[in-house]
Amino acid sequence: MLKNIPSCISPDLMHALMSMGHGEEIVLADADFPAHTCNRRVLRADGLRVGTLLSAILPFFPLDPFVQDPVMVMAPVDKAAPEPPVWGEFRGIIKANDPGFKDLKPLERFEFYDRARQAFAVVVTSEPDGNLILKKGPVMM
Repeated sequence: MLKNIPSCISPDLMHALMSMGHGEEIVLADADFPAHTCNRRVLRADGLRVGTLLSAILPFFPLDPFVQDPVMVMAPVDKAAPEPPVWGEFRGIIKANDPGFKDLKPLERFEFYDRARQAFAVVVTSEPDGNLILKKGPVMM
């Protein structure tokens, strides 16, 4: 057992986060995401929302400062649909942990799936609607 690790971060998730190198990506996916179709490394975070995991992960996880868009979201399929409300929650959490964060980069559904196939891991949550990709940066001391 370790101290000060949020209980929502499972041992498998902590291992994945620590195993990732800079430039690698992790997907925090909603409950309907086709995780096993998109990636071999699937972790479960049942009962949790993406925002909960995001809040727990970001104190440990540096976003990549060397790319324009270190955080990507799946855009609504209907281009005329309003922005999903959960995006505002994501922005607030990220800005609170990374003052250099600019904004979320929406990706079309199949472009998002392609990125998920290349990701280090996919974490499936109980989020009803909201998928996010984080690109890990180097730890700068």
